[in-house]
Amino acid sequence: MAELSASMFSDQSAAVVENYAGNGGVVLICEHAGQQFPRSIGSPGLDSDVMSTHIAWDIGAAELARALSNLLDAPLVLQRYSRLVFDCNRSLDAKDAIVEESDSITIPMNVNLSQEDRLQRYEAVYLPFYNAIDEVIEGCVQRGQQPAIVSVHSFTPVLDGQLRELDLGVLHDSDSRLADRILSQAEPADDYCARRNEPYAPQDGVTHTLTTHGIKRNLPNVMFEVRNDLVRDAVTQQQWAQRLGNLLTGALDIKSASIPGQKIVS
Repeated sequence: MAELSASMFSDQSAAVVENYAGNGGVVLICEHAGQQFPRSIGSPGLDSDVMSTHIAWDIGAAELARALSNLLDAPLVLQRYSRLVFDCNRSLDAKDAIVEESDSITIPMNVNLSQEDRLQRYEAVYLPFYNAIDEVIEGCVQRGQQPAIVSVHSFTPVLDGQLRELDLGVLHDSDSRLADRILSQAEPADDYCARRNEPYAPQDGVTHTLTTHGIKRNLPNVMFEVRNDLVRDAVTQQQWAQRLGNLLTGALDIKSASIPGQKIVS
């Protein structure tokens, strides 16, 4: 494991990079992998039961991404800290980059933050993560690849009292071509339900990573959202990694991560 970009926080880097030299033609990103809080920030003001829920991290996403990295020989960039510190799938000016409330739970450490506090977290958490992703992608390019950018998430089955009746979300922004090919393979499946831009969509502000690292670089890109009760143990994480790996392998010429028969354009 390699850790890049020393954080402004005194304890540990925000970004963790695994399999940096992976040659699979895909770069995996897990923005909500961790539950940790920097010592410099103090207590989040929430009990451990709350901190183990989806409001603090994407349950099962890190291990799912690791299993997928192993299957595809893909570099993986994980975010160590809880999204309650700073959501690395958001820009600095996004209102929900640092939330004061999540799923009707108040986040005491985030209430009435100054702009200076927000900027410090951005510089300490977001920028090292952003730079690590950029460095990994550049390494792939230097090795002759044009890698697909794949963001790995999990979602809670119930949010704000609303049941979400799907197993897999395949999300995209303005470039839908990779998502289109993945969904064309997923649609015949009778053992899981996959839907386009659910349970979130671009208007919810969730495609920041795809636009920043995929679309702006003219690279194929997609975001996976797997329902978190389906990836809570090693067996199911491996099963879903195999499923996602098969979808990606079918959608991409993995050697070059190009979309067969199509030119990637902005």
